[in-house]
Amino acid sequence: MNSFSNGIHTFFIPGKLPGLNEYTRANRTHRQKGAKLKDETDQYVAYCVMNKLRGLEIKNPVHIKYTWIEENQKRDLDNIAFAKKFIQDALVKLGVLENDGWKNITGFEDHFEVNKKEPGVLVEIVEVES
Repeated sequence: MNSFSNGIHTFFIPGKLPGLNEYTRANRTHRQKGAKLKDETDQYVAYCVMNKLRGLEIKNPVHIKYTWIEENQKRDLDNIAFAKKFIQDALVKLGVLENDGWKNITGFEDHFEVNKKEPGVLVEIVEVES
């Protein structure tokens, strides 16, 4: 799922990304374990982004819509949505976004669904006129 038209760009990240609880637990176990978890997640997200948005460089501010698709309702919503940190960092690292600060991201929305067979994150980046 991807789009390059009308200033709307979408991609899908299959699977369950670590939430805040998993990331905190890894850091409390050992700082290198937390760093490894972040690095592995960043690499996976970057791979998913590159497959759909390779070469895209967005200069306008954006609004990002996240649809978090979970296998079940066990994790808290704020725990799940923490993973947007990994996604936004990957978008900056790959040059899709110049930065992830206030001038570049005007806001974001979180939506939540349950699908046991196809968990993941659908990300929709909407360019906002400067």
